[in-house]
Amino acid sequence: MYTRVSRSGGRTYLQLVEAYRDADGKPRQRVVANLGRLDQLTPARLDPLINGLERALGRTRAPAKPVEYESSRAFGDLFALTELWNELGFDTALRRALRSSRRQFDAEVLLRVMVFNRLCDPQSKLGVLRWLETVSMPGVAEAVDHDQLLRAMDALMDAPMAVEEALCGQLRPLIDQSLSVVFYDLTTIRAPGESEVAGDLRRYGRRKEGGVGRQFVLGVVQTAEGLPLMHTVSEGNIAETRTFKPMLERVLERFAVERMIVVADRGLLSLDNIAEIEALCEASARRIEFILAVPARRYGELAETVIAADADRGPGETRYEGHRLIVSHDPEAAARQRAQRRERLDALMREGERLAAKLDRQEAGEVSRGRRASDRGAYARFYRMVAEAEMTRFIDLDFEADLFHFSENRQAIERAEALDGRLVLITSVEDLDADEIVARYKALADIERGFRVLKSDIEIAPVYHRLPDRIRAHALICFLALVLHRVMRMRMKANGSPCSPQRALELLSRIQKHRVEIDGKAFEGISRIDPEQRDIFEALALPGPAKQRV
Repeated sequence: MYTRVSRSGGRTYLQLVEAYRDADGKPRQRVVANLGRLDQLTPARLDPLINGLERALGRTRAPAKPVEYESSRAFGDLFALTELWNELGFDTALRRALRSSRRQFDAEVLLRVMVFNRLCDPQSKLGVLRWLETVSMPGVAEAVDHDQLLRAMDALMDAPMAVEEALCGQLRPLIDQSLSVVFYDLTTIRAPGESEVAGDLRRYGRRKEGGVGRQFVLGVVQTAEGLPLMHTVSEGNIAETRTFKPMLERVLERFAVERMIVVADRGLLSLDNIAEIEALCEASARRIEFILAVPARRYGELAETVIAADADRGPGETRYEGHRLIVSHDPEAAARQRAQRRERLDALMREGERLAAKLDRQEAGEVSRGRRASDRGAYARFYRMVAEAEMTRFIDLDFEADLFHFSENRQAIERAEALDGRLVLITSVEDLDADEIVARYKALADIERGFRVLKSDIEIAPVYHRLPDRIRAHALICFLALVLHRVMRMRMKANGSPCSPQRALELLSRIQKHRVEIDGKAFEGISRIDPEQRDIFEALALPGPAKQRV
């Protein structure tokens, strides 16, 4: 079989001809196909036929030009996050809340870029631009610049109430409207810087992780299932108790829950807060109850009541200020607290004895280098050490005596040991037994895990923005990242997946998009999806990219 050029009526044709022998054995030819007029046959029409014939024979034709490959880009993790983002309705809700005819860019897309970056590879705003060069993000076709990212953050603060309402509107269907247990806690976020601006949120305060520095305070409200509902941003030196009422008012405004049980940690308890909860309950005509931990500093005034509530064989219970007082005892924690106290006391007593021995040797006539020691100086130095160790209750110093003298306060030590390992809760909830009350409070530890995710995986701190609205926008971006992280965790846990959200995103990022140019034509595709990656998509209840056109 071969091709032949033939002429007819002044035109030239290309034909496909087959040679054969007839019954008498004579050679003959017959036209199998007319491929068309030669002057109208272009490479675009003939190349598919030629390539098909070569593939049928197992041959590959060398391209006329060298094949050009672009760098592969991470795709699978961003595809999954985009599907989750859209499924939760954040795309339409935020686009509606951020709609403006003045902006020449899509603020929702840029917000999504910054949220996904927090989950995949936390970077500064300039770092986001470098990260975008290494990934293929669905829905992001145009180049993004630094100014657009900052303007998108400003767009969030142009209509903060609309944005909050849009987000809460998407989360409402995910919570129980008849009874919701919500957890509330605060953490501090480092925000270094020396300059001052109007309404500055950065204040010097004591950090949760220890030390003093410039910071702001982030509060998070989440459900018992671990779903973050909303967040608050306050000045870095604000008293925790002052944030409680505004938080409750916002939750009641955003979520029409018939009955709410608020669980909060020690720093948020005050008698004023309890009165505010009761007033809000009457004003809203809704049932608002609380489970609050009593701060350890209040144990002294409640000592007799706490000790009287026998908690050695299980949570004990008594009444205080008209509410239930639940006392739980942990023997292991008690043993650790006693050992730590004893270790600090012994170290202080040794130092006190060393000072006293030095004074005795000096009194006996021994001469030593340096300034002459005095009993008043020993008192001042030892008291400073005791105060720094927060042990003034357990060591008595007789400042009236002429000679340096100190002793352990055995009564205070025994009283503290009687309270070691005890968790004291005050609650207005009457229809849960003491064990359930303690379990509800201990579930508050999950919000601490959320704070660790914010500070480690999402890297919310340190924050170098100065303007209050930029700080609030940064906090909102990180909060949205936390919501996606928690939804991923909830789905994967419900479907029995052993992967954490971080591990899942890492595995999905290995699904990469590739682009190659052959003979001037561009071809795109994604890498093969392995069984482990396919299992992650199933655990997240999301379609895999193989079902999408790429």
